[in-house]
Amino acid sequence: MNIIKTNIPDVFIIEPAVFGDDRGFFFESFNQRLWHEKTGLATTFVQDNHSRSAKNVLRGLHYQIQQPQGKLVRAVVGAVFDVAVDLRKSSPTFGRWTGTELSAENRRQMWIPEGFAHGFLVLSDFAEFLYKTTDYWAAQYERSLLWNDPAIGIDWPQTGLQGKAPILSSKDANAPLLAHADLYR
Repeated sequence: MNIIKTNIPDVFIIEPAVFGDDRGFFFESFNQRLWHEKTGLATTFVQDNHSRSAKNVLRGLHYQIQQPQGKLVRAVVGAVFDVAVDLRKSSPTFGRWTGTELSAENRRQMWIPEGFAHGFLVLSDFAEFLYKTTDYWAAQYERSLLWNDPAIGIDWPQTGLQGKAPILSSKDANAPLLAHADLYR
């Protein structure tokens, strides 16, 4: 397992050790002991989620104002551009974002700690996306930020959009700007 730092210190990318031959490949997608040794985090995951989305679908930017969820995310089919936005009010990186491509081909994962909004744009014809969470989904606490808030300034790749607007849920299309968002208590 290789840990790659991002421009936000608490968010990082994980590259697994992949063992392959002419039959295919094998890798551990998660190992609690190795996770703790490499990251220093004593993380407990309580829920696994799996989504499938078509090209140009943008899911997010989602977070919970109570019961915040840390997320370990990866694409197992296709490719996505994955984004984390720091919503921790006391953080020196508050309101900043980081992003990377996650794909079945590169097998990378991204760790998004509690206190961040999360979203992704599907770059391939479709993608299947898995994520482990540190707390349970709680509909009453879920919130969204507007995906293209100029105050955040996410540089979404045009390869996914190809000049088109992303496909959004009504919740995500009508999400507030960061300046008007409910934040963590």
